[in-house]
Amino acid sequence: MGFIKQLLNGLQLGSIYALIAIGYTMVYGIVQLINFAHGDIIMVGGYICIMLIPILAQFGIPAWISVFGAVVLCAILGVLIEIVAYKPLRNSPRMSALITAIGVSLFLENLFMLLFSPDPRNVPQMFNVTMPSIGGFNLSFPTLITIIVSVLIMIGLQVFIKKTKIGKAMRAVSEDTDTARLMGVNVNATISITFAIGSGLAAVATVLYASAYPQIDPLMGSFIGIKAFIAAVLGGIGLIPGAMVGGIVLGVAESLAKAYISSQLADAVVYGILIIVLLVKPSGILGKNRSEKV
Repeated sequence: MGFIKQLLNGLQLGSIYALIAIGYTMVYGIVQLINFAHGDIIMVGGYICIMLIPILAQFGIPAWISVFGAVVLCAILGVLIEIVAYKPLRNSPRMSALITAIGVSLFLENLFMLLFSPDPRNVPQMFNVTMPSIGGFNLSFPTLITIIVSVLIMIGLQVFIKKTKIGKAMRAVSEDTDTARLMGVNVNATISITFAIGSGLAAVATVLYASAYPQIDPLMGSFIGIKAFIAAVLGGIGLIPGAMVGGIVLGVAESLAKAYISSQLADAVVYGILIIVLLVKPSGILGKNRSEKV
């Protein structure tokens, strides 16, 4: 029973990592950029929720409805970051864009420390639902809703990428930007939509994360963002299914390590798994090794 509980906790945490990792992998897949500011979008989403929840409470609206406002505002922020910071550097060396991403991340962290102070702030309870005990086993509602919502979003995103016109444009731009432009694809709009979707998913992950760990601070995005980035690399960066698999593997490994090894060594175990996987398969679990022609 204890193992199942830890497994479910791992699936809950892994689902959150997967949602965030999808944002990393989508942006990398389409513009070959590791967007280190993506983790801070999560932090911004948390503060948006904290500001919206008291307003919603005045009208008797549940706290979790704040996710819709967070998704919209985070998507707008993601597009603005892309247009202002990354678009002018699209034809520059990758190192320039990478440094800019780190700069944007530091800017957001310091801006929110200035606006809200560096102290952690408690997030009101997102879901006020009590699950019945089944055979002495108690499954929390946040765990259940996190797993269900994440699975539905991942399935929906796969259908969106493969079946819709915008999804096909995103795949075309990721394969060859110049050819996609010649075929009539609006490359700028496609890249902006990619950033919007990735940032919106980060906002969803924020609400799910806050339902399990109800505290936020201006630096929370760095820690969660690094874990999600590792998940994307572990599964095969640039691949949406890889981000899902990497997130789940990372979350389950972290939860089991905390339960059966040591909570202090949990991160070391997770990073050890990443190192072993990359030594055996550098392209990640679902990634394909590609040889480059000289």
